[in-house]
Amino acid sequence: MPQPHVLRLNPGEDLRSTLTKAFAQLQAEQQTTAACIISAIGSLSQAVLRYADQPNGTVLQEPLELLTLSGTLSPDGVHLHASVATARGEMRGGHVMPGCIVRTTAEIVLAPLPGWVFTREHDARTGFKELVARPVGKP
Repeated sequence: MPQPHVLRLNPGEDLRSTLTKAFAQLQAEQQTTAACIISAIGSLSQAVLRYADQPNGTVLQEPLELLTLSGTLSPDGVHLHASVATARGEMRGGHVMPGCIVRTTAEIVLAPLPGWVFTREHDARTGFKELVARPVGKP
């Protein structure tokens, strides 16, 4: 039976690449082909977030609280969105890009989704690789 995977990221680790590696470990250990984030809190020294309808990420380089992190993980990659708050309580949120660096810690719980296969396939309507979720054994 697949078990949740609990991570504590350390200062200096890149949030996105560490989650990609953690999913690869889940794949190897639990034969998981789909997972999601069920809990995440922590702090970042830098966030790179892509806002809606923007081609590139915006770098926020200051102490930030990681308030939420949600997304899906698949063999084809991760799709993550986050909200962060500055030391002044100002909120920012968007698509998580590489370069989100842990400041003190990030505590994350991943849930494997047995019975599901997640892939990312090009969608002509959006121009992006989008999630395709299928029950195991279904085309």
